[in-house]
Amino acid sequence: MNRLLSSEFLYNYRRNLPAIFGSALLVIFGLMALVGPLLVSQNPYDVSQLELMDSFKPPAWLEGGDSRYLLGTDGQGRDVLALIVYGARISAFIGLTAMAFSCVIGTTLGLLSGYYSGTLDSIIMRIADIQLSFPSMLIALFLMSAFGTGIVMVLIALTAVGWVVYARTVRGSTLSEIQKEYIQAARVAGLGNFQIIIRHVLPNVMTPLIVVSTIQVGTFILIEASLSFLGVGVPITEPSLGLLVKEGFDVLFSGIWWTSAFPGLFIMFLVFGINLFGDFLRDELNPRLR
Repeated sequence: MNRLLSSEFLYNYRRNLPAIFGSALLVIFGLMALVGPLLVSQNPYDVSQLELMDSFKPPAWLEGGDSRYLLGTDGQGRDVLALIVYGARISAFIGLTAMAFSCVIGTTLGLLSGYYSGTLDSIIMRIADIQLSFPSMLIALFLMSAFGTGIVMVLIALTAVGWVVYARTVRGSTLSEIQKEYIQAARVAGLGNFQIIIRHVLPNVMTPLIVVSTIQVGTFILIEASLSFLGVGVPITEPSLGLLVKEGFDVLFSGIWWTSAFPGLFIMFLVFGINLFGDFLRDELNPRLR
């Protein structure tokens, strides 16, 4: 513990205001997603708790607002703050799960590509190059339109567009690592390829993976929100933040701005916080940038 408190990483973190602000946003939003349902006035997906007479109430501080609904209500009388809390749980789950799947698949392919090189490397990297020639959003939109909607399909689509970043990052690090003397010593000692990859190469490519994973969570949340906004993401029975923005957008020009603005601001600050903390990790964990 004392070693952590006196580490250079923590020393730099304490003096990096953007990183502190970003991590504070993540802590706040994380707590909202975890314990928020216990604090809000209603479960917006429990029909018995809804009252249509409370529909389209403005935020509590505006004329006509209700103190029970701090950020106002939507057309079904659902508390916007409660919708954000429940929607954030879906968005966070999708972002983190898609990141984990992409990391596992991309890291595995990157290790194999960098370590064995040759034909296997050429095949994996050419597939990656072809995929990178198309925008990630376009690929995800095509997959969702072709194979259907739902959380499972969103995860598949995000994994399909996300593995490439991991594969290329790990491949580059692996190519650098296998040229070092400790890898040659491991081979001389009689270790097999699998043992060398798992025990020696993988631990030494984890640093860039941490940085990439942090940034990818924010990217996946934005892509999922865009897909849901376009109507090909999660179903209306399990709405994410993007779907909330879409539902609010339909009445935005009627002066009912809060049903779309607040979920949109939540997405913006959530991704902003992730990127701020990710930039700090990139600077600290990449010695070439220090």
